[in-house]
Amino acid sequence: MRLSLEDVVRKYKNSLYAAALSASQVPADAEDAVQEALVTYYTDNREFKDESQLKYWLIRITVNKAHDMRRRFRSKGDVSWEDYIQSVDLETPEQRSLVSEVLQLPDKYRTAIHLYYYEGYTTAEIAKILNITDSSVRARLARGRRMLRHVLNEEETGHDKSGIIQSCF
Repeated sequence: MRLSLEDVVRKYKNSLYAAALSASQVPADAEDAVQEALVTYYTDNREFKDESQLKYWLIRITVNKAHDMRRRFRSKGDVSWEDYIQSVDLETPEQRSLVSEVLQLPDKYRTAIHLYYYEGYTTAEIAKILNITDSSVRARLARGRRMLRHVLNEEETGHDKSGIIQSCF
């Protein structure tokens, strides 16, 4: 199975951008990573057994390209909350608060959480995407969730917001 480049762009551009932005935290680098991934798809004539395999491959390529850019250029700078919000469908203020905190996590936790919760990949699939072990993915998810709980519990309002994590995930 092979889709036209136009179909791939139409179906997956938002997911690819969100994954790249999660990995790089720099909108311009995320856009470049998506473009490079799409060029790779266009020039690579591989066939996929179904669309889920295609999406998995595209996200893996995109995340790897975003990580390569980050390592290569040592990009600094924060992604704007508005840029990230446009790439992820959020319905409640609690979800917006959580995404804001997810963006503050270190890269390895942020990327694992994004792929697991927002893209719906299993820990085994994330391990292949990130080229790490399944147990490392589970550890990153657990540490990321622990960091989120800690931050959300200590917000200035003094209210216990640990339920935000459960309601959004």
